[in-house]
Amino acid sequence: MNTIENLLQVYRENSAAFGTRITLNGAGDKDVYNITAPFHWLGKEYIAGRVESRDSEFSEVRFFEKIETDKYQLVENTTVLALQDPFVTFVHGELIIGGVEVFPKETDPTMLDWRTNLYRATSLTDFEQILAGPIGMKDLRIKELADGRILVLTRPQGEKGGRGKIGAIVIDSLAELTIEKIEAAPLLKRNFSGEEWGGGNELHLLEDERIGVLGHIACFDEAGNRHYYACSFRLNEDFSQIEQEKIIAERANFAPSEPKRPDLADVVFSGGLIRNSDGTATLYAGIGDSDAQKLAIPDPFKNN
Repeated sequence: MNTIENLLQVYRENSAAFGTRITLNGAGDKDVYNITAPFHWLGKEYIAGRVESRDSEFSEVRFFEKIETDKYQLVENTTVLALQDPFVTFVHGELIIGGVEVFPKETDPTMLDWRTNLYRATSLTDFEQILAGPIGMKDLRIKELADGRILVLTRPQGEKGGRGKIGAIVIDSLAELTIEKIEAAPLLKRNFSGEEWGGGNELHLLEDERIGVLGHIACFDEAGNRHYYACSFRLNEDFSQIEQEKIIAERANFAPSEPKRPDLADVVFSGGLIRNSDGTATLYAGIGDSDAQKLAIPDPFKNN
């Protein structure tokens, strides 16, 4: 994959987008960020968001119902999922929601571990857990393919993935989604470079039945500050290689807001993408680990 420096240079040649904040009422004094794109379910439009106190990393996933354009209200009396960074997809007609569970490390309770959990939802009060993912893995994503099989994107770190690289595997059904298969998924070719890392946030089945990935790419600077950018890429026909990668948004494109911490000031965390029929798209993202915004952009999966 091209480096952030090279991708940014190309992106900034044509970048002229400016984001707007999404109003998410009902969470009191807590921040709502790292939202999904709006999704339609059971006759209503919702956004799922990460709800969290400014001084905490322990969060909840809550659902917000649309009440008018860019304005959503917290839905009360629902099941509250103790997760970070929600994502949603439909598999064989069923809503699957996932997020990252954070919990004390078994060998040292003063430290934290994490994993990606998946749930099958039939209502906002009925969630059946179908996966507790590998410990230490965020950014696990699934997508139903045109033939009914399921693509699984993984994001190992450490010995296999360094700071974080993307792997992929195809399974026949959710019943086959196991830790063993997830951990065995081969890394994609043309992955992140050097000390840079990233992950998939939302998978799109494109018109040619290929897969487009909305993701993020990130790095540290010399002072230890994080820099996260929204990116997109395609997978080749056999889901083994990253192609046509590009940065599609950076922090400067969005409205001003106070970050959770100073080292998170330059963070854009892709949440979801709504593709429009006119060749444009709307990116929904978390900003600075404290805010939720949207951005009108050219559809990153058109005219590649």
